[in-house]
Amino acid sequence: MELNVRCVVLLAVGLCSTLLLTTVAAHQEEEPIMELAEDMGVEDELEDLGLGEELLDGEVEPEDADTPPGPPPAPKVTYKAPEPMGEHFFAESFDRGTLDSWVLSKAKKEDIDEDIAKYDGKWEVEDMKDSKLPGDKGLVLKSRAKHHAISAQLLRPFIFDTKPLIVQYEVNFQQGIDCGGAYVKLLSQTPDLNLDEFVDKTPYTIMFGPDKCGEDYKLHFIFRHKNPKTGEYEEKHAKKPDADLRTYYTDKKTHLYTLVVNPDNSFEVLVDQTVVNSGNLLTDMTPPINPAAEIEDPDDHKPEDWDERPKIQDPDAVKPEDWDEDAPKQIPDEDAVKPDGWLDDQPEYTSDPDAVKPEDWDEDMDGEWEAPQIPNALCETAPGCGAWQRPMIDNPNYKGKWKAPMIDNPNYQGVWKPRKIANPDFFEDLHPFRMTPFNAVGLELWSMSSDIFFDNFFITNERHTAERWANDGWGLKKAAEGAAEPGLVNQMMTAADERPWLWVVYVLTVAVPLILIIVFFCTGKKAVAPAAADYKKTDEPQPDVKEEEEEKAEEDQVKEEKSQPAAAGKKSDAEDSPAAVNEEEEEEAATDQKQEDDVLRRSPRNTKGRKD
Repeated sequence: MELNVRCVVLLAVGLCSTLLLTTVAAHQEEEPIMELAEDMGVEDELEDLGLGEELLDGEVEPEDADTPPGPPPAPKVTYKAPEPMGEHFFAESFDRGTLDSWVLSKAKKEDIDEDIAKYDGKWEVEDMKDSKLPGDKGLVLKSRAKHHAISAQLLRPFIFDTKPLIVQYEVNFQQGIDCGGAYVKLLSQTPDLNLDEFVDKTPYTIMFGPDKCGEDYKLHFIFRHKNPKTGEYEEKHAKKPDADLRTYYTDKKTHLYTLVVNPDNSFEVLVDQTVVNSGNLLTDMTPPINPAAEIEDPDDHKPEDWDERPKIQDPDAVKPEDWDEDAPKQIPDEDAVKPDGWLDDQPEYTSDPDAVKPEDWDEDMDGEWEAPQIPNALCETAPGCGAWQRPMIDNPNYKGKWKAPMIDNPNYQGVWKPRKIANPDFFEDLHPFRMTPFNAVGLELWSMSSDIFFDNFFITNERHTAERWANDGWGLKKAAEGAAEPGLVNQMMTAADERPWLWVVYVLTVAVPLILIIVFFCTGKKAVAPAAADYKKTDEPQPDVKEEEEEKAEEDQVKEEKSQPAAAGKKSDAEDSPAAVNEEEEEEAATDQKQEDDVLRRSPRNTKGRKD
């Protein structure tokens, strides 16, 4: 009985859990999205950004009675463009809706086909397609398989002196990205810089940003270093980030890319204000900033008698006279005996007697027809068929071709290397941070994907100024996207719709533990009824026993009731008699008798007997 109750309780708990999950999912779908945003702390985050209640419009238009229920509306947030504050060299949010300060390149690429040489890719300023902030505009790369080039002048040139360089901007791959880049170039300040002729070969100081083709996910940080001796420029690439960058290219969310280069030559690359790569310009760039102090002499050549062999064959070794190079590796086993019953006259295969020559067989074209071969039925029960041959075994006298043993080469001189000489091009630049000044920012891109969204470019030399700009722009977008994201249950349902095999995982995760618990509690050993002697020591009611014991208990009860007066009289006499037992024994006997009487009186069958 108790086990059944446990099973029912466990099943009820499992059913209640399922109903609870369903209720939570339905509640999340019906709950207004602004309440979800408030629970996630979005409203507090917006207040921290200095935007207050004026950005949140919590009013939701009433739905018509005939309108079927649908997904909750996105939060209505009035976007406010970030305003540059503090020291900065460039700030662009595109919220004016025009490209007045930007220059489209009119140049052509060199050394490629005329059809694709032009920079004729289209740029537009427009809202993001799936924007959670109506009114937020950005620069959008619109064309596929086209060359795009657009640039803008800085407020004033950036000079690398005693303050850091901080570059940041936002990117959203609205349609995903198959093969293409979304990096920016900081164009070097040169006398002949013409933004109308901006091409891939236009000198730049730094190239920074995401790039992807196939399964190669990159986040570039490249700067052009000037050789102080030759005056030539060489590209230096930062090491590859250790972090997994795949999510930033596939989740179709807006991500903030930030580059910080400090005067002490350290650098940081951040995505969404999280460091994904860092290092030092002197030690973490490829090729290195400073060349080696010594190089191998290009005029040094290895002498003709230079011996690089560490081991040689012993010239004094002689082949033994008993060495037989012609001995075979295997020989027939002379001790083998043909098994009894071997069918020497029977072939292993015979012609199929049931085979019939095809009607369209042309002996002139196909040759003489022969029945196909099948295994000989007589050989299936015999040890073998055909001519018996002795099996082959390894030849104990086989030694193979004789070779002289190897010994250390007495003339060994080691592996030859050319001698080292001083590097005539050696220099030591301990301040690679002092790069070429730049005065323009540009996007020169080729992409097989369209609708790449750029926004909120910012260049400064103050970290707190850059963070304020990021919070006012990207921080607001992050808060709005977080408010519009579905709850955990909806996310699980969406993931299962895209990958149906997740349903199996969900079911196993919930069902298996529940089944194991139920089996554990419902298949335990049954409780054994305690002996009647155990109940004499307690006041607990005794459960029903077997029918014979119950009948015997009833008879004893009747006899006891009849004998109670006599027993009482005898007891009184015994107490008055000097031969009676001591008081302790009497009290113990009385206590045992009372417990037995209580047990018998509480028995349901004894009660029934009294009523009868």
